[in-house]
Amino acid sequence: MKILITGVAGFTGLYLTSAAEVAGHHVVSLQADLTNKSAIEAELRQVSPNAVVHLAALSFVGHANDAAFYDVNVIGTMNLLEGLSSLPKRPSCVLLASSANIYGNCEVSPITETQSPSPVNHYAMSKLAMEFMAKTYFDRLPLVITRPFNYTGLGQGSQFLIPKLVAHFSQKAEYIELGNLHVEREFNDVRMVCDAYIQLLTKGVAGEVYNICSGKPFTLKDVILTLERLTGVCLDVRVNPAFARANEVHKLYGSPKKLENCIGPLRAYDLQDTLQWMLKTQ
Repeated sequence: MKILITGVAGFTGLYLTSAAEVAGHHVVSLQADLTNKSAIEAELRQVSPNAVVHLAALSFVGHANDAAFYDVNVIGTMNLLEGLSSLPKRPSCVLLASSANIYGNCEVSPITETQSPSPVNHYAMSKLAMEFMAKTYFDRLPLVITRPFNYTGLGQGSQFLIPKLVAHFSQKAEYIELGNLHVEREFNDVRMVCDAYIQLLTKGVAGEVYNICSGKPFTLKDVILTLERLTGVCLDVRVNPAFARANEVHKLYGSPKKLENCIGPLRAYDLQDTLQWMLKTQ
């Protein structure tokens, strides 16, 4: 199967490309700028993909330009879907990567796909807007929407929490400055997420939304204690108010039931194994 992936050079894109090729698929990277509608249409006509995974997005919640979230995550996605819907032979599946951040602060966990969205930042709002916009293409394209919960792995940008922690422990730093310590998250492995994406391309039901999650949350203290155990290093953890986000989502973990009913049990990656993998190359 010829799979077109947007955002191939990004963190997730690199692992998804590898997973797809190992599974015997041919991967093509979208080269056009998502904000350039005519360039996208021309490239799609040339490639004529059998399936599409749309990963390209602004994904760092603390990005300085709020308007850019909507330019890329909403308008860019609309340009892509418009181009795909105009192809003579449309793909068998178009997987859109949204985000579990659209759920916001939920009083009840684990979170299911039926939970009402309540985004608390522009990144999450842009992803929710993307989902609603995509629904207007349900009659033209076989869309599958995914909402991945937090995940990490080797090569993720240092602006994200887990790579920042791993780097500080590897370098035996005296201290680390963090924002809100009272958060509870899933910290899944990027390889698990990519395995789910590959399977959803053939097993996912068009028009459905799937949480990509393990349902196993960890506190920041859990992560720090695991890194202390793995490295023998103890850091002085300092709270820097400048790093604390307004409207922080305090608890975010999901139910994988719908996903597992669709594709079967996910390959499990223990948090310690993921952290050890990330530490080895520091």
